[in-house]
Amino acid sequence: MAEDNKFKWYSLKTVSGQEKKLKNYIESELLRENLDQYVKQILIPLEKVVQLRRGKKVTVERNFFPGYIFVEAYIQDEKEGRYFINAYGKEVVTTIVAITGVAKFLPNNDNPEPLRNSEVNRFLGKVDELNEAPESVEVPFLVGEAVKVIDGPFNGFTGTIEGINEEKKKLKVIVKIFGRRTPLELNYIQVEKE
Repeated sequence: MAEDNKFKWYSLKTVSGQEKKLKNYIESELLRENLDQYVKQILIPLEKVVQLRRGKKVTVERNFFPGYIFVEAYIQDEKEGRYFINAYGKEVVTTIVAITGVAKFLPNNDNPEPLRNSEVNRFLGKVDELNEAPESVEVPFLVGEAVKVIDGPFNGFTGTIEGINEEKKKLKVIVKIFGRRTPLELNYIQVEKE
C-alpha cells in the first residue's frame, strides 16, 4: 500500500448521466483486478434539488459536475518536479478506461495530471457545502408559459405566467374570469404545466 501523501486527485471524463453506475463498475473492476489498494476513493459531487412533479415536491440528487468523476489514486510518482506514471498506475489507468462509458483521464491517459491542491480544496469544499446546504427548489416554470391551476378556489382555470418570485416560491398567473384578465398569486405546487 502506498503512503497517503502519494495519493493525488484526478479528473475522469465519463458519459454524462452514467456517473453512479460507472463509479460502481470502477470499484468492482479494481477489486476484481486486485488494484483497489491504489485507489483511495471515487467521488461524484451531488446536490439535492427539490423538483415539482404533478404538484408534489420530490427531492432528487443531481450531479454537480455532469460527465466527470473524481478519483483519488496512487498512479504517478514525482521525479525532478515532474510526474510520471508508475507500473501500478499504468494498470489502474488501463483498467479504468477499459470500462465502457469511461472516456479518459484528463488531459490524457498516457500522462494524467493530478489536480492542483486549490482545485481539490474547491471541489471538496463544494461537496461539503452541497451536503450542508438546504435543499434548493428548481424553478420548473418560465414567464409566458401556460399553466393550469390544480389547487385552491381557482382549480381548473388556465392562465399564463406573468412573473416568478423564486424566494417565496410563488407565481403571478393571469387567468380570465368572466372575460376579464385577473392576476393571481399562486404557489408552485398549486399549478401544473398545460
